[in-house]
Amino acid sequence: MYILIDECLPKKLKQELSEYTVFTVQEKGWSGLENGDLLRVAENEFDVWVTADKNVEYQQNLDRFDIAVVVLVTPRSRLDMLLPLMPQLREILQVIQPHQIVYIGS
Repeated sequence: MYILIDECLPKKLKQELSEYTVFTVQEKGWSGLENGDLLRVAENEFDVWVTADKNVEYQQNLDRFDIAVVVLVTPRSRLDMLLPLMPQLREILQVIQPHQIVYIGS
C-alpha cells in the first residue's frame, strides 16, 4: 500500500507507518498544491492520502478521485497528539477502499 502524508502533518509521522510505502507531500515536491490538484496527482501513485484537513470532504468531490482519504482529527497536528491515533489508523488502512473517507480521532 502506498500512503501520502499531507504537508499539514509532521514529517516524522512517516516513521510510524514503516510497514507501508510512505511519502510526504514535501518529498514528492507537491508542497503548496491545492487539495484538488494534490488529489489529482496523488491518485496515480497512492492508495491513501492522510491529512488533518477536516474540510476536505466539503471542498472536494472525493468520488472523482481514485484514492482513499483518512483525516486525523486532533486539536493540533503535533506528533505527540497524533501518535495515539496510529493503532486505529493501522486498522483502517487494512480495509479502506478508494473514494472512501474516514475520520480518526475526536
